[in-house]
Amino acid sequence: MTLLAIVVCEVAFWVAILGGLTARYVLRRPRFGAAMLVAAPLIDLVLLILVALDLLGGGAASWHHGLAAIYIGASVVYGHRMIAWADKRFDHRFAGGPAPERLSGRRHTARCWGDVLRTGVAVLIAGGILGGLVALVDDPARTAELRGAFPVLGVVLAIEVLWAISYTVWPRKPAMSPTGPAGG
Repeated sequence: MTLLAIVVCEVAFWVAILGGLTARYVLRRPRFGAAMLVAAPLIDLVLLILVALDLLGGGAASWHHGLAAIYIGASVVYGHRMIAWADKRFDHRFAGGPAPERLSGRRHTARCWGDVLRTGVAVLIAGGILGGLVALVDDPARTAELRGAFPVLGVVLAIEVLWAISYTVWPRKPAMSPTGPAGG
C-alpha cells in the first residue's frame, strides 16, 4: 500500500504543479493556478498521514516507508525550487518571458554548494520523520526497515557533497551560443 501511495502522491504532486502552471499561463486563470500550486505541499501531508496510519494499524515497516520519508524530506526542501523551475519554463514558453538561464562557473558551483545545504536539511527532515515513526510505533521488530533507511540518507548527502566538489574542481563551462559563450 505504501509504495502505491508514494506513486499516487508523486503523480498528484506533478499534476498539481503542471495543472497550476497550465491554468496560470495557458488558460490565463492565475488564481485557479495558484490554488492548484498550493495543493502540492498538502500532498506530502497526505502521504505522511497514510504512512503513519499504515504503521499504527499494525503494519510492519518496509523499504517503502523509508522511501516515503526520504520523498517527503526532498519534496519539502526542493518542492518550491521545482515549482520555480517549471514556472520559469512555462513563463518562457507560454507568456513570452525570458529564457531560463544556464548557470556556469562560480555561480553554478555556488548553487551546487547551496544544494548540499538544502540536501542536508532534507536529510534532517527525512531522518526526523523516520525517527518519529520509529518512536510512534515503538516496536523494534516492526521498525527495523525504517532504521535501515538512515544509512541511505548518509549516502544521499555524500553524493551531493561529491557533486559539489566535482564542480568546485572542474567548474561548468558556459554554454556556447552562436555569438560566443553564454551564461555566467
